[in-house]
Amino acid sequence: MAVASTGRYRGRANILLATFEEGTTAAGVFTLSKCPSAPVLWSKAQLLKNGGIARALVVNAGNSNAFTGYRGDEEAQKTAAAAAEVMGCSQQEVMLASTGVIGEILDTAPICNLLPSLYANRSTKITEEDAISICTTDTYAKAASLSAILDGHEVILSGFAKGSGMIAPNMATMLGFIFTNAAISGAVVTAILKDSVDRSFNCITVDSDTSTSDTIFVFATGKNANPDMITDVADPRLDDFKNKLSAICLNLAHQVVRDGEGATKFVTIQVNGAENASAAKVIAMSIANSPLMKTAIAGEDPNWGRLIMAVGKAGEQANRDKIAIWIGKQHVAQNGLVRAEYEESLAAEHMKGQNVNFTIDVGIALGSSTVWTCDLTHGYIDINADYRS
Repeated sequence: MAVASTGRYRGRANILLATFEEGTTAAGVFTLSKCPSAPVLWSKAQLLKNGGIARALVVNAGNSNAFTGYRGDEEAQKTAAAAAEVMGCSQQEVMLASTGVIGEILDTAPICNLLPSLYANRSTKITEEDAISICTTDTYAKAASLSAILDGHEVILSGFAKGSGMIAPNMATMLGFIFTNAAISGAVVTAILKDSVDRSFNCITVDSDTSTSDTIFVFATGKNANPDMITDVADPRLDDFKNKLSAICLNLAHQVVRDGEGATKFVTIQVNGAENASAAKVIAMSIANSPLMKTAIAGEDPNWGRLIMAVGKAGEQANRDKIAIWIGKQHVAQNGLVRAEYEESLAAEHMKGQNVNFTIDVGIALGSSTVWTCDLTHGYIDINADYRS
C-alpha cells in the first residue's frame, strides 16, 4: 500500500494504490444508483470481463468522478492504463474507486503521475494512512482485522472503509476494501461478499441517501494460505471464513454509523413479528430514516409515538392491537396500548446514553430484522451546507 497527496485534500493523504500478486481473485459489490460514478462502471465491467481477478486498486478522495459523462469514463480509463503500465498487467486487472464531490471533472493526470512513486514505495502492511487516504467528511479512520481457519490454515482478513454522510447503502458516499491471503475463487468470494454485505452495509443508514460511488471490494491473494483453492461456495471448509468476513463487514458498517455526520448516538432498531424478514427490514428502515425519529433521539426524547408513526407509514403489515415496544429494557407498550407499568423517566435515562436501542414487535408473524442508524443533529446541517465551500 502507498499513499500521497494531491487535489482537494492537500496536506493529507488522498490517493491510494494497492497492488496484488498474480493470481489474486477479486469481488465487488456496487451501488444500485441509476447515476453511478465512472469508477463504479469501470470496475464492474472489468470484473465481468476477467472473471474476478485483480492486480491493482487505485482510489482517490475529494472528487467522485460521478455525473461527468464521457469525460469521466475517459479519465477512469487513463488511470487504469497508467496503473497497468506501472504494474505490467492488463487494464482489466485494475480496479478503481473515487469518492467526493459529484459533477466535477476529475483531472487524473496528477494521480497518474504519482503512480510510479507509489508503486516504488509500496508496503506489505496496511497503515492508518491508507485508511485515512480514502476519507472525506469522516472524523477518523475505520479499520478492522480478524483471522480465520480455512482448511486447517490460518488466514488473515484486514480491511478499512470510509463513510459518514450520504449513507443508505443499496448494494452502500461509502467505500470499503477488505484484503485476505485466502485462496478462494472469484465466484466464491463474490457470493460470500454479497451475503455479508446484505447483513451489514445494507442494514445501515445515516441520512437515507444512496451514493453514486458505493463500492465494497474483497481481494484474495492466496499467498501462504490454504494450498487448494476453494471453488465451491457450499464447501464446509469455508464456514469460519464466512463468519469472519461477515464480522469484518459488520464492524466496518457500525463504524460508519458511529461516525455519521454530526452524530452523537449509535442506534439499534430491531423489528420482530413481521410478515417476513424483508418486511421487517422495510419497517426498521422506515424508523431509522425518519427525520422526526432521528431528531427525537438527538433531543433524548423517548417519544415512542414517532415509532408508531414510522411503523404505520412503512407500508408493511402491522397489527395495531398487537404492537409491542421497548426503549432499551423499558417495556413501553403492548397489545396496542401504553403499559401501566411504563416509567418514562427510565426510558429518558436510556436515551441519554451513547447507545440507544429500540425493539418493536408488529404482531403479524415471525419475520425479524435489525438495522443501525444515528441521530440527526445540527452538525449534519453544518457539514453538508458547507461541503463544497
